[in-house]
Amino acid sequence: MDMNSLAERGLVLLGCGRMGSAMLKGWLRNGLPPAAVWVIDPNPSDWLKAQGVNMGGDLPENPAIAIVAVKPQMMTAALPDVKILGNGSTLVISIVAGTLIATFEAILGAQTPVIRAMPNTPAAIGRGITALIGNAHATDAHLALGDTLLAAIGQTVRLDHEDQMDAVTAVSGSGPAYVFHLIETLANAGAAQGLGPELALQLARATVAGAGALAEEADETPSELRVNVTSPGGTTQAALDVLMDETTGFPALMPRAVKAAADRSKALANE
Repeated sequence: MDMNSLAERGLVLLGCGRMGSAMLKGWLRNGLPPAAVWVIDPNPSDWLKAQGVNMGGDLPENPAIAIVAVKPQMMTAALPDVKILGNGSTLVISIVAGTLIATFEAILGAQTPVIRAMPNTPAAIGRGITALIGNAHATDAHLALGDTLLAAIGQTVRLDHEDQMDAVTAVSGSGPAYVFHLIETLANAGAAQGLGPELALQLARATVAGAGALAEEADETPSELRVNVTSPGGTTQAALDVLMDETTGFPALMPRAVKAAADRSKALANE
C-alpha cells in the first residue's frame, strides 16, 4: 500500500504528543493529505490544530491504519476509542512502551493485525530508529507499510521475536538519554579543567554529535575509529585508560545500565 491508497482509506492517530507529532510531520511532508488523517487527542497543540487534519468526530469506517501513540498509563482509557476497528482489515501499530501485542489482541480482538514498534526521541528531527515486530495476522505487506510510515522519522529495523523489544528499549529507546548524560558530564569535566561552562557545553555537544555522525557514515567500525584517533601514550590514551577500565569504566557500567533498563521494561509489561 502506498501513500495514495492510504489517503483513500485514511489513518487514525490516537495520541499526538511529541512522538505522534513527529510522525505526523513526516507523513504530511511526504505527501499524506491532512484530510486523510483523523487525530484523537484530549489536549491538541496549537500546531496540531493548524494542520487541517480531522480532529475528533466520527472515525472513517475502515481506515488503513490506526496508530496508538499514547503514554502507557493512558492505554486502558484510550483503546476503547479504536476498539471498533479491531478484528478487521485495519492495521494497528503501537508505539506504546512496555505494552505487549497480546494486550492489543485482548482488547481489540485476536484477529486484529498488530505491529508493535519502538521509536526513539531523535525522531523529532527525522534521525530516529524504530524496531518493529508484527503478530501472526500482520502480513509482509503490513510490515512493509509500517516500514514506510516509520521511515518518515528515521531508520527502521525488524525483530525476530517480541521478547527482543526489552533489549531494544534499553539500547535505542532509552539510549538517547545516556548520550545526553555523556554530553552533560563531558561539559562539566571541561568546565572543571578551566573552560567556561558555555564553551565546554558547545565543545561537548558538537563532539558527541559529530562523532555519532562519523560512526554512522564511516566504513570503519566504532572500534576502528577509536583506534584511529588514539596515539599510544597520548592524551586520548590517557583518558581511555580510565574510561575502558574493566572494573570502573564503560565496560562495567554500560552492561549494568542496559540490563537495568531491560529489566524495567520487562517489569512494566507485567504491571
